[in-house]
Amino acid sequence: MLQLPHQPLPVAAVPPQRAPVREDEDGPWHAEAVCRRDEAGLFFAPSKEPTAARLAREEAAKRVCARCPVMVDCREHALLQPEPYGVWGGLTAAERRVVLARRRRREVELRKTAAAERIAQAG
Repeated sequence: MLQLPHQPLPVAAVPPQRAPVREDEDGPWHAEAVCRRDEAGLFFAPSKEPTAARLAREEAAKRVCARCPVMVDCREHALLQPEPYGVWGGLTAAERRVVLARRRRREVELRKTAAAERIAQAG
């Protein structure tokens, strides 16, 4: 298992905190997040991080996410906000941009299909 030194992140590397997306009878989803315990430094890049170090840190963060009971809630939060930095719900910022682009394309295709169906029904 990769062991990374636990160093505090520079203040500029940590994004501002946001309100939780949803709360239920058990409280906000992030209260159960595994990353809240002790690995928070894995999830956000320090400034000028070398590529190899970034990739190793992101993989370590994804392993933490893989065992998290609220991974899906975290991922949806990051996609809906959208969160521009860090690993959220097992996805990096670049991976989240890909998911969002796919969702946008899917929505466009669904609108086109619905419009074509309306035209066919009217015709």
